[in-house]
Parts: sequence; C-alpha cells; structure tokens
Amino acid sequence: MEILELNASIRKATGNSPSRALRRQGMLPAVLYGPGRDTLPLTISEHDLELALRKAPAGRIVFTLHIQNGETSDRTAMIKDIQTHPLKRRAIHVDFYEISRDRKITANVPVIAEGKAKGIENGGMLQIICRELEVSCLPYDVPDAIRIDISSLDIGDAIHVRDLHKMEHIDFLDDPDQTVLVISGTMGSDRPEYAAAAAAEPEKVEKSEKK
Repeated sequence: MEILELNASIRKATGNSPSRALRRQGMLPAVLYGPGRDTLPLTISEHDLELALRKAPAGRIVFTLHIQNGETSDRTAMIKDIQTHPLKRRAIHVDFYEISRDRKITANVPVIAEGKAKGIENGGMLQIICRELEVSCLPYDVPDAIRIDISSLDIGDAIHVRDLHKMEHIDFLDDPDQTVLVISGTMGSDRPEYAAAAAAEPEKVEKSEKK
C-alpha cells in the first residue's frame, strides 16, 4: 500500500458553477466522509492528484490529507470514487473515505506469479483465474501484491486460496476453494479430436513410407 500526502482546503461554495470555476483553475472539488463524520467539502489540486495516481492505483493509496481551514488538520483517507469527464477522461470530482489507522479495511490486491513453472517448460500455459484477491487488514498492512511462486507447478497443478501462504496480520476473504491460477495443457491438446489426430499421425507416416 502506497502512503502519500495530499494538500486540501475547505470548499466554501458548492454546486455546479463553483465546481466548474475550480476546474478552470486546475483544482478539483472533493468530499471527505466516514463513520460518525459529517461530509466535508474539499478542494484539491488536479496536478497533485495525477502525480499520486501515477505511483499506484487509486484503491491502493492511503492518503494523509492536510486540510487547511485557518489551521491545518490531518485526516487519513482512501479514495472511494473518482468521477471522470465522459469525453476528456479527466477527473472532475473525488470522494475520499476517512479510515482509522487501527481499524481493519478491505482491499483488492493484485496477484503476481513468480518463477517459471515446470509445466510451462513442458508445453503448458499459465492461466491466472483471479487477477485480484480481497483481503482484510489494517490500512498500513495492505500488501502491494500477493506473490505466488509457481516454479514447482506442473501441467494440471493449481493454486487455490487455501494454498496461499499465511501473511501476518492479513486475512483472505475469498472462498478457500477458489482457484487462483492453474497450469493448463497446450491449447487443444486435451481435446478428443486433437488426441485422435495425434494417434492417427504414425499410421499416415507408415502409409507414406509403403508408397
């Protein structure tokens, strides 16, 4: 999980017209909300947000928001939603969700296969069924990825959620029987028509040699 800082200020005027004026100045309207908190309208820099999102996807950044309102107050938050312009694909509004450093959150973490499986060397293919897995942990314990060593896997071998190594302070929320990845045979090699064609091949050679 990426830990980043972002400056923000209290937004005095709300509505479409003030929001458009902010965007013309390179700023974005935003809100901060969370359990037991009133929704707080904010203004953030579009440029600062873009720089943050180049470092990690929105769902894997914990922000320390430095909120200016006469004096600075710090809030810990994650991006809940980014509204984008339908044509320009630029952010036009951001929702931040306040989190507690000592309260668990859920997050989707990407799966990365490491090593070269024996099955691939034998002609098989790696199929990643789950590109992301859902975990529950404290905000600063969210891993950047779930890395799986596949070097010992042969054709037909699979890794399920229950097979994953336990990670300290992290709980996997997906079904334990969920397949994460599998080493499958080459495309078509397990089809009946492929097997029949392969079995017939020597006979064709023999007939050719008899001629």
